[in-house]
Amino acid sequence: MLLSPCIEWHFAEHGDLAARIRAAHAAGFATAEFHLWRDKDLPAIAAALDETGVRLTGICADPRRALVDPAQHDELFEAVHDTIVAARTIGSPPIIVASGFIREGVGAEDHFTDAVSALRRLAAHAEAEGAQLLLEPLNDRIDHPGMYLVSTTLGLDLVAAVNSPALGLLYDVYHSTVMGEDMEHVLQGRAHLVHHVQVADFPGRNEPGTGTIDWPAKISLLRALGYQGAIGLEYRPTMPIDQSLAHTRTALGL
Repeated sequence: MLLSPCIEWHFAEHGDLAARIRAAHAAGFATAEFHLWRDKDLPAIAAALDETGVRLTGICADPRRALVDPAQHDELFEAVHDTIVAARTIGSPPIIVASGFIREGVGAEDHFTDAVSALRRLAAHAEAEGAQLLLEPLNDRIDHPGMYLVSTTLGLDLVAAVNSPALGLLYDVYHSTVMGEDMEHVLQGRAHLVHHVQVADFPGRNEPGTGTIDWPAKISLLRALGYQGAIGLEYRPTMPIDQSLAHTRTALGL
């Protein structure tokens, strides 16, 4: 499993994202990821990726729009299309999509139906464009109050309903832990639908090894479930980045 630092939060002392990519490479990382792209210098990022050979493991669809609100579906499609086009200039990394917020007065069945409708349209377009989408459940208890998709099980249900090779689940151990989920229970039998994993400890969303999560057990379980992809380090550092990443490597055993 390759570790992929989130350069949105890591190596900030080096300056812009291009400089952070070079710093990540100098620190021994072959992959990295970041969040939104419209406010970033993509040509400079592309040059840094080409220079270092670093590969991106994810960026977010920009701007963020809701899967569960049909009034936003056209804007969401345009956001994903634009992100696919922009992503081609930086190696075509997977594109992360979130659900948007619960609509007051709308039932669970309608939320699900609207999300599937949007995801089918997006996945068909991604297939045609040779792109990869990642659906990410988030937590609504700390970071994202009001978010619709807060359950890994529901996220996997959505991915399964769409049934497209262009759509997988992003499983974030931190968000799942905040929601009180048991990893083995929610992933058992469906881990093949997980196309990316992110980590941060709980409480605090900081370095693995600074909270209560049993990381050797989590990594061992991911391996047992057959996950062999990258591990996105989407945590907020609490120490100098070289110490932070060394601490993380030790905690994860990777």
